[in-house]
Amino acid sequence: MMMKKLATYSILPMLVIVLIVLYGFTKERNGRKKIKEIEVEFEAGSNPFLTHEAVNKLLIQSQVTVKNQSKRIIDLHDLEKQVLANPYVKEATVSITLEGLLKTQITQKEPVARIISGKEVYYVDNKGAKIPLSENFSARVPLIKGVDLEKDVQEITELVSLIINDDFLNKEIVSIQKMKNNEYIFNVRSGDYTINFGTFSDVNTKKKKLKAFYNKALKDKTINKYKVINVKYHNQVVCTKEDQDGKQ
Repeated sequence: MMMKKLATYSILPMLVIVLIVLYGFTKERNGRKKIKEIEVEFEAGSNPFLTHEAVNKLLIQSQVTVKNQSKRIIDLHDLEKQVLANPYVKEATVSITLEGLLKTQITQKEPVARIISGKEVYYVDNKGAKIPLSENFSARVPLIKGVDLEKDVQEITELVSLIINDDFLNKEIVSIQKMKNNEYIFNVRSGDYTINFGTFSDVNTKKKKLKAFYNKALKDKTINKYKVINVKYHNQVVCTKEDQDGKQ
């Protein structure tokens, strides 16, 4: 009985050593394998700013593509940082399969508005981060003029969120301009009139007034009789009409 116990105790360390050696051998052999293919996967619904070819160009190490490089010299963390540094990328993960496939999964940023500021034109996301224009894709988002991104970022993102989260307003409002008196003017899709939204205050109340006005004006087909729809005044909507000579 004692001999059996001694044999068991002596075998266990040997098994551990064998397993360590096998693990090291397997790891070394796996590390010598080369990257056979690169697979780029974009999250469903992502804006197609980036192409697969563009991402492949980001996956470089020591100034050469990672394809055909040994797996053991691939720095996945560094590759992720390179992909995330791209202004279109919101999230990215890079991994290697046992078969030598390097997989890159990417979520691209979501533009909510297109900004014209002086000579600059760019998109912004819902946090106010800049997104450059792309030759591959043009996002259908409201155009905004007359704003200073650094100063107006909170107003812009909240105002655009108010619009794009409403199905009707999201389709109806095509551009926004901030005037020198800090009032916002909306240009619309359905007619030759503008909406004076006023300053960035009581925005939810103004939205409700505007929606109520639209419901009535669209129903009785009077919407195109107006030149300006003004919702900036408390508890009322003031509309300006054109006469037959086109004068207000």
